[in-house]
Amino acid sequence: MRRHFDGGLESRSAPEWLGRPERGTVRAIRFTAWIALSLGRPVARLLLYPICLYFLLSSGAARAASRKYLRKVLERAPGLGDLFRHYYAFAATILDRVYLLNEQYSHFDVRANGTDIVDGVLARGSGCFLLGAHIGSFEIIRSLGRESGGLRVSLVMYEQNARKLNSVLAAINPNLSGQVIPLGKVDSMLKVEEALQSGACIGILGDRTIGTEGTLACPFFGEPARFAVGPLRLAAMLKRPVVLMFGLYRGGNRYEVHFERLADFSATDRRERGAAIERALRQYAERMEHYCRVAPYNWFNFYDFWK
Repeated sequence: MRRHFDGGLESRSAPEWLGRPERGTVRAIRFTAWIALSLGRPVARLLLYPICLYFLLSSGAARAASRKYLRKVLERAPGLGDLFRHYYAFAATILDRVYLLNEQYSHFDVRANGTDIVDGVLARGSGCFLLGAHIGSFEIIRSLGRESGGLRVSLVMYEQNARKLNSVLAAINPNLSGQVIPLGKVDSMLKVEEALQSGACIGILGDRTIGTEGTLACPFFGEPARFAVGPLRLAAMLKRPVVLMFGLYRGGNRYEVHFERLADFSATDRRERGAAIERALRQYAERMEHYCRVAPYNWFNFYDFWK
């Protein structure tokens, strides 16, 4: 049975995830990072078991959101083991960010697919947008670029909901803090344009909305979910191509990086811009669902995405 969805643009009030308080203390996060760098990855990964168990038992709203999502992606009722596995995958990618930011790439086995797509876009010299989601690890994609030397990525992100974690991670490699463009600043747009003109990629995660920005309802696991139009609208305004990116965590030390063509707004007429953005956003939602099914424990939005 085909379901139909209202695809109209809508403005929303502040979403649930934006009001969630950040868990943990700076001291605890620093201690975990110290163990990771001092005692090694195997020992640090052992700490994830009690940490994940604590958060699983103490975070009712996040646990309910995890259960709702897993029921959709697994197409069955998730058990406690599924919920724990979801939390553990999230914690494992955060821990691995410590090593990636410290440029300890030898810890990881990374398989990259579609790098020729990015190479072709970058050969133009005008930069592009890399559009991802809170699936797996974005840091593994940035580290891939740093290791190869051919992919420079400036990440556009909202920093306020994870200030404690970001402050600790930034201290590990202060040089990378300059590659983050915070959303909501007066000069954010200017910095995006400057990065693109230098031939860099603008990385942005498009599966969360902020404030009253425009959204579009798209089918996602059989229910309408509202996706932010802003990232694609920005790419269309600046007439740049958009490449999908997903860094899937596959367990242990294994990651898979996937790049796919999504849209090229370089020659899109202004009158056709709205329709082109809508097509691209619907395709984005479809590919997100695909990769969630490929790696079901990799989607890290612990709030009711369909609410």
